[in-house]
Amino acid sequence: MKRIRLFLFLLLIAVGCKFFKGDPYRNTPTTGRSTICVDETFRPIIEAEIAVFKGIYGYTEVKADYVPENEAFRQLLNGDVQLIVASRPLTDIEKGVFNKKKIFPRQNKIATDAIALIVSPSSIDTLISINQIRDILTGKLERWEQINPASTAGKIKIVFDNEKSGIVKYMVDSICGGKLATSNVFALEYNRDVIEYTSTHPGVLGFIGASWISNPNDSLHLSFHQKIKVVSVSDNSRPDIDNSYKPYQAYMVDHIYPLTRDIYIINAEPRNGLVTGFSSFIASDKGQRIILKSGVLPAIAPTRVINVRKDF
Repeated sequence: MKRIRLFLFLLLIAVGCKFFKGDPYRNTPTTGRSTICVDETFRPIIEAEIAVFKGIYGYTEVKADYVPENEAFRQLLNGDVQLIVASRPLTDIEKGVFNKKKIFPRQNKIATDAIALIVSPSSIDTLISINQIRDILTGKLERWEQINPASTAGKIKIVFDNEKSGIVKYMVDSICGGKLATSNVFALEYNRDVIEYTSTHPGVLGFIGASWISNPNDSLHLSFHQKIKVVSVSDNSRPDIDNSYKPYQAYMVDHIYPLTRDIYIINAEPRNGLVTGFSSFIASDKGQRIILKSGVLPAIAPTRVINVRKDF
C-alpha cells in the first residue's frame, strides 16, 4: 500500500511539473504579450486601462506605443500591430485591405472625447466661438484683440501636439473644411509638450485631449491644470459665460461642448488572443468605469446597483 501511495505521489509531481513547463504567457484572451498602437492624445486613458488589466490578469504584457494617429493606422494596415486606439473607424478602402487578407477587423466605440483649448495662466482670453476658431485656423484672425478688444496678448500662435495627430485631422476636416493656415500654426510632439509650452507663452492657443487635464484623481494631470487656463467654447457667434462650455463630461453627453469626437478601438486579430481580451476588457463595465474616471465620457454608462432596505 505504501508503495502504491509513493507511486501515486511521484506520478502527481511528474504530471504537475509537466503542466507548469508550459508558457504562462501563451497567447490567450487573458495571457500573453502584445504591442498595440494608441493615438498619443489618449495616453492617460489607455495607461490606466493597461495597469488595471495587468493587475487582474498577471500573465499579460500589453505594451502600448503612443504615436500620432496616422502612424497607428499605418502600423495596423502593415500588420505590425493588431490593435489600435484612434479617433476614427476604418475607411472602406482600409477595410478592403484587410478583407483581401480574409481578416475582418472589429471596431468598437469606447468613449466620447473632447478637444480642449488652453491658454497661459496670465491670459484674459477664455471665451471663444467655433467661428472664431475656424477663422484663426484659416488665417482670417491673427491677433487676440480681434477676438477680445481688451486683450494685450498680441499675435495668436496655434500649437498642436503633432502634425499627424487625430486632433489636427479633426480640426482640419470637421472645423476648417480642409483648409489650414501655416503661418501661425506649429506642432510639437506630445500633449504634455503643448501644456508645458502654453503655460509659459502668452498668446499661445493650445489644442490637447481633454483626458490630459480632466482626471480629478490623477495628481499629475491636476498639476497640468494648474499651469494653464481652459478656454470655454461656444456655438454662438457671440460667446459669453452663459453660452460657452468647457470640456467636462456633463457637456459631452449631447455634444453641448462643440469639440467632441468618438474614440474607437480597432481589433484586427485573426483569432481570439490577448488583444481581443484587452479590447473586451475596455468595453466591459470595469473598463468603462476607468474611462469615466479619466474625465471623458464612456460609450456605455456604467451601472451602479443600490439596495434600498426598508425597515418596518
